[in-house]
Amino acid sequence: QVQLVESGGGLVQAGGSLRLSCAASGSIFTFNNMGWYHQAPGKQRELVAAITTIGTTNYADSVKGRFTISRDKDKKTMYLQMNNLKPEDTAVYYCNAPSLLRPYPWGPGTQVTVSS
Repeated sequence: QVQLVESGGGLVQAGGSLRLSCAASGSIFTFNNMGWYHQAPGKQRELVAAITTIGTTNYADSVKGRFTISRDKDKKTMYLQMNNLKPEDTAVYYCNAPSLLRPYPWGPGTQVTVSS
């Protein structure tokens, strides 16, 4: 069974940067479009960045120009470079495959907290 583990979150001041990582137990990055989601307290989980199997990327308007998604298929790891962070980016961040009708089991997520 596929396991996803997110890491790299933390506490940062507004304007700062973080790099999140998503490690997968299988070669899912080769065969699936992948994405990063965030879930703020009291809100639904939403997709903020996605990357296709051929490397095409898409971003939510709220993060466009500030976040960059990438992946290393050989290392079975996906990344989210987050620059110019804002307090509204505060959330738990998860990775998964947005194109699947049934997503992989969700990982523990990684908490990102941006102070003003």
